Amino acid sequence: MNSQLQFQVNHWLGQLNDDNEKQALEALIAEGDEAKIAACFSGRLEFGTAGIRGIVGPGPMGMNRLVVRQTTAGLGTYLQGQIKEACQRGVVIGYDGRHDSRQFAHDAASVLTGMGFKVFLTAKVAATPLVAFGVKHFGAAAGIVVTASHNPPAYNGYKVYWHNGAQIIAPHDTGIAACIEYAATQALPFCELIDATKQEKLHWLMDDFYESYRHQLYHAAVLQFGLEKNEEGKVFTPGADNISLAYTAMHGVGANMAEIVLKDAGFNRVFSVAVQREPDGNFPTVNFPNPEEPGAMDLVIAEAKQHQAMLACANDPDADRFAVAVRKDDGDYQMLTGDQVGVLLGHYLLSHSSSDQRLVGCTIVSSSLLSKIAAAFDAPCYTTLTGFKWLMNEAIGLSTPHSRFLFAYEEALGYTVGNLVWDKDGLSALVAFAKLCAELSCHNYTIWDRLTEIYQQHGYHLNSQVSIATSGDAGTIGAKLRAENVQQIGGFAVLACSDLNASEKRYSDGKREIIDLPKSDVLIYELAEGQRVIVRPSGTEPKVKCYYEVNLPMLADETLAQVRIRAQLKMDSLIEAHQASL
Repeated sequence: MNSQLQFQVNHWLGQLNDDNEKQALEALIAEGDEAKIAACFSGRLEFGTAGIRGIVGPGPMGMNRLVVRQTTAGLGTYLQGQIKEACQRGVVIGYDGRHDSRQFAHDAASVLTGMGFKVFLTAKVAATPLVAFGVKHFGAAAGIVVTASHNPPAYNGYKVYWHNGAQIIAPHDTGIAACIEYAATQALPFCELIDATKQEKLHWLMDDFYESYRHQLYHAAVLQFGLEKNEEGKVFTPGADNISLAYTAMHGVGANMAEIVLKDAGFNRVFSVAVQREPDGNFPTVNFPNPEEPGAMDLVIAEAKQHQAMLACANDPDADRFAVAVRKDDGDYQMLTGDQVGVLLGHYLLSHSSSDQRLVGCTIVSSSLLSKIAAAFDAPCYTTLTGFKWLMNEAIGLSTPHSRFLFAYEEALGYTVGNLVWDKDGLSALVAFAKLCAELSCHNYTIWDRLTEIYQQHGYHLNSQVSIATSGDAGTIGAKLRAENVQQIGGFAVLACSDLNASEKRYSDGKREIIDLPKSDVLIYELAEGQRVIVRPSGTEPKVKCYYEVNLPMLADETLAQVRIRAQLKMDSLIEAHQASL
């Protein structure tokens, strides 16, 4: 290998304290594949608003113990410079069930305690929402969760929460990244966990911490709707006995807490998929541990069929997302889209919420239906860029004592119910959805009946996403569309175009408005008859991502299946015409 690469490899080997990581890099050297070695040293895993995530492997481009230690030292330095008494307030650390997650979390704790930080470290695996909860619960300076969420088995990641309990946003991402670059050139602080415990810098989060989340979820005001007391004075959820559900943790960390919080809410007919219940970093029964992927829900649907359960529910491996398939009249099961779950939960929560807790939110690529439901309830609804880092930081900023946050969602199966956690939480969403079904059952209603009511009132909304490969820079598509000043798409007149890069919304009559969203290379076209097209380039691939929404009235005598066929024909026509124009 060339001398510069050899120097990088030798320097990295000199910093390693772990024999397994040394052997992994030495084995790669022994293979003699210089291109593969060079790829490991071609840069550094980029630290962004989602932290870092990558394939476990050697070098600064892989997820490994040295990268985790350097990242943590950089984070600690940044916290010390930004937050008063950061060391005393401490950092909460948790981890998922992937093979390296526990070790990475322990390394992070050792670095931070070596820097003088108090650290709250989970003694066992924890769902991601519990770490976000922990930051608020302890008033910590930050939180770290070691997880790759629903990525393939080869991946791991490192996600950071700010002291407000939400994911970090700019400028903290670039500030932390700069501190990491500096930390990588310095000797790294490190305190063995046994010593940190003796020095009372390290506080192990035992069962009482998990019980705190459970207790606060049970008593959350937004999950107290419709509760009654029986003759013995015990609180129960009416209709809970009517609901049976199959559940899968998808080889992740959600099962124990999911089963407990469902039981607390009165749902006793819960059937877990045994082969997917325990954490397993190999994810042996799913090709891709993401409930959105084809086949990922097969086993939980089979479990539901076996017990003739009403619902087939799933959390992703770190339990921050929630997915559900619902039994139909013919006994088969149909997956609800993220938008459908979002509008169902939004409608349910708004129909019961107090007058001072009605603030709801969604992202620019989520269905516009939630905003219409909110308007019908005379409730405020805000919209952000894609991602819960935006949804929750905006919710914190908008919340007041007279207008408290209630609910937010994004179409990628992320939901936040109430303000217990300032991030998506698949556990509270699971309970809220089960309670919605229980309430409907008391009136001999189903989820399909409720959806029909919503669509009949506000129109049938169908959303779709299409990625289009480009031959060059995907960003040139945006420039082309801006230059063309598009007037119609698929035969529908453009009524307004929001250019998030210019922070401006332009109407067809010449009127202009300022858009109060962070600048982003996104174009949103609002079309006649309630249709919508959103275009943005991919940040990582030569692709343009297009998001489409079709909206049409649902006829009084029309079934869901019938209106969906009409909407899909309209959607197919819109997508075909739009793609041909790009």
